[in-house]
Amino acid sequence: MKNILLPTDFSENSWNAIKYAIRFFEKTECNFYLLHVDRLDSLAFTDASLLLNETIIDKVYTSSSKQKLRSLLHRTTKLTSNQNKYKFFTLTDHGSFIESIRKTVNEKHIDCIVMGTKGASELDRIILGTNTADVITKVKCNVLAIPENAEYVTPKEVAFPTDFSLSHNLQVLKPMADIVERFKTNLRILHISDKEDDLNAEQIENKELLEDYFTPNPYSFHYLKNKKVEDAIECFVESRAINLICMVAKNLNYFQQILFHSKVEKISYHVDVPFLVLHETS
Repeated sequence: MKNILLPTDFSENSWNAIKYAIRFFEKTECNFYLLHVDRLDSLAFTDASLLLNETIIDKVYTSSSKQKLRSLLHRTTKLTSNQNKYKFFTLTDHGSFIESIRKTVNEKHIDCIVMGTKGASELDRIILGTNTADVITKVKCNVLAIPENAEYVTPKEVAFPTDFSLSHNLQVLKPMADIVERFKTNLRILHISDKEDDLNAEQIENKELLEDYFTPNPYSFHYLKNKKVEDAIECFVESRAINLICMVAKNLNYFQQILFHSKVEKISYHVDVPFLVLHETS
């Protein structure tokens, strides 16, 4: 069975990610873990001498979260009739969000974290919320990031942007290969460069490794020249009606413009196209 972690802050954004996860793993046996992390620094204690022991924390703060989680669990189980394949669990924790995620990933042997992204408001145009960005960069676990306006569709067109600087441990690509196999997906391997230069010897070797790895599944290579990676991705996603963008965490520096801009003038795909970020686990 796959173990899927669903962090939630009880917002509509996180609920949308939960709904997406239920559909995405529809034919897979899964344990779903609904996790809420309370930040204790948001507590306002009038008595500075109050000692924060576990009993006080549970009584004053996390008991409310547990009740909300029970309601969320009831709401979530209604999304599927696939009760034989799905099992649901609720988890609460307090303190550091990232440390709680890391602990849960290790203890529950999590295969994938599915969580919502903040999306872009008219005020800040931020692509990812802080929590999502931190999980992607600081937790060694695959992350499926669901934008706030994303509605589930079968991922028939998947984009894999790459600079062909790959680890020889191609196991990192297995979740993407599984998606291609399970959904009969067309995989579009995309190389973006700001120069006309041909691929170097290492890149050519890695391209051949990808060819071998994804055969006999349907895939194709695409090459775009653009100084701005985000503009090239935007054009490609729209022209190919891409349903999912996959990338390898090892190459995140290559994708700073896609994921970690603090401000974006005009990008549309990040509000409705999910990202799957793959991590090497060994």
